[in-house]
Amino acid sequence: MPLNRRGFLGRSAATGAGVALAGGAVAPSAVAAPGTAPGKRPRRYSFTVMGTTDLHGNVFNWDYFTDREFDDKDHNDVGLAKISTLVSRVREEKGRRNTLLIDAGDTIQGTQLSYYYAKVDPITAARGPVHPMARAMNAIGYDAAALGNHEFNYGIPVLRKFQEQCDFPLLGANALDAKSQRPAFPPYSMHRLRTPHGRDVRVAVLGLTNPGIAIWDKAHVQGKMTFPGLEEQAAKWVPRLRSMGADVVIVSAHSGSSGTSSYGDQLPYVENAAALVAQQVPGIDAILVGHAHTEIPEYVVENKATGKKVVLSEPLKWGQRLTLFDFDVVWSKGRWRVERVGAKVLNSNEVAEDGRIVRLLGDEHEKVVAYVNQVIGTSKAAMSTAEGPYKDVPIIDLISHVQAETVRAALAGGAYAKLPVLSQASCFSRTAKIPAGEVTIRDAAGLYPFENTLEARVLTGAQLKDYLEFSARYYVRTAPGVPVDPAKLTNAEGVPDYNYDALYGVSYDVDIAQPVGSRIVGLRFEGKEVDPAAEFVLAVNNYRASGGGNFPHVAKAKQVWVNSDEIRNTIISWVKAKGVVDPAEFARVDWRLTRAGTPVF
Repeated sequence: MPLNRRGFLGRSAATGAGVALAGGAVAPSAVAAPGTAPGKRPRRYSFTVMGTTDLHGNVFNWDYFTDREFDDKDHNDVGLAKISTLVSRVREEKGRRNTLLIDAGDTIQGTQLSYYYAKVDPITAARGPVHPMARAMNAIGYDAAALGNHEFNYGIPVLRKFQEQCDFPLLGANALDAKSQRPAFPPYSMHRLRTPHGRDVRVAVLGLTNPGIAIWDKAHVQGKMTFPGLEEQAAKWVPRLRSMGADVVIVSAHSGSSGTSSYGDQLPYVENAAALVAQQVPGIDAILVGHAHTEIPEYVVENKATGKKVVLSEPLKWGQRLTLFDFDVVWSKGRWRVERVGAKVLNSNEVAEDGRIVRLLGDEHEKVVAYVNQVIGTSKAAMSTAEGPYKDVPIIDLISHVQAETVRAALAGGAYAKLPVLSQASCFSRTAKIPAGEVTIRDAAGLYPFENTLEARVLTGAQLKDYLEFSARYYVRTAPGVPVDPAKLTNAEGVPDYNYDALYGVSYDVDIAQPVGSRIVGLRFEGKEVDPAAEFVLAVNNYRASGGGNFPHVAKAKQVWVNSDEIRNTIISWVKAKGVVDPAEFARVDWRLTRAGTPVF
């Protein structure tokens, strides 16, 4: 498919797809549309744009960390094999040529399947494999996909190779070359849908990604790419697409709809800007929303300039849902105009996996299953993260201990060797476990599902106190004597588990009866009250160090060491080197929840 100076000529335009009567036309209205000659019925056409987002490397309904079929409390299913079945049903119902299929990003990171083909058997190697996500999405017949921030986790070479392997464009109108400030990826794709009326409907898909890439993947993109705001770039491109003859403009945005940011004032751009784009930029008909991992079947936003209703939809992550945007257009005054847009989601747990996709990628799946089940050591005791969000549990201490030990060894003999080393860690998954007995790669990797790397930053005692106070906003304020339900105690104000940090190496209480900002009590190091002026080295992941979560001080703190290897691999290597994991060597109760001095648990 040829790339031109203005964008990307999509599959439908290149092949002339879009001419099927089945499900294509709707019953004519008795009232003539504007511009229709008296006595003539208006020409109408209907089509559907399907959308996924945040697939995160899920092809099959399989959890590589538990080595069994995926399941959660809502009995959702995941994976492109399920999505493929849904897509086939929609195409059969609507007519293949009356549909498009797009994605809103975060495709190549998240499972051990995607990790394996980025790191273990990398697609960038000479005669390397084709990425399973590219093979699956090509087979299903995607028409376009926006870039997500996690596309950059493995570096630009891996992303470029993935882009080369896709039969559809990866779109990013606000992913710019750092030197030329021109788009580093196709900004948009244009698709023609043939109608029964001899007039094609031209559908433009504008891709927008997340400005936070500049912070979260700074090591990969600094000096190479820049990522301006979504509203700014949409305002630039939407009028161009309309002037190029687009009858319908859809935005595929890897950006949530809440209007919030997790990186504070470090960037002048909003992280979750999809609704702002709808409000501020005229000319958009619908937005496929990504990034936030929430389910929004249909959300209508009014454009401030025109009063036009813009329909947003966000399907649930990992292939759990498929969004359907149903469009009705009418021929009026020499062009197609959108008469109605509606959105809904389909649940992938209602269908079986597509056997075609299962057969296509069965060998890759088996390779990864064998890889993650390699035994790397043994554990003297079983450990679990189940209580990790509200208790100091040994399995989270394991992460922090490995991080602190790694940083301490790296700083040995240097200018910062005498400073105490502390460590931060979060409960990334409430279902991660280390069994008693044999420990496999999947057990260790399950503790750290993200591709974060490790850094060392210098903070003062006062800054550590601020850091912990900010973290403690995670808990719902609960008065003394009120019954405590652990299921309702956490995630106050929507703070996710991965944005609650516990510190290893200092001791403190978190008084949940107090207001946010006044909860940290008795902060001590080696039994003594922490001096606000004292300096400490904090072992911290690169997401947090670069400003992810908007924690105070750490992003501007002095960096004294940085590592390029994933923390997950550091943990795996540590277990291999030790041979035996003994919680007695690292487990400690550094923090606890209290109310007026009385422990909650």
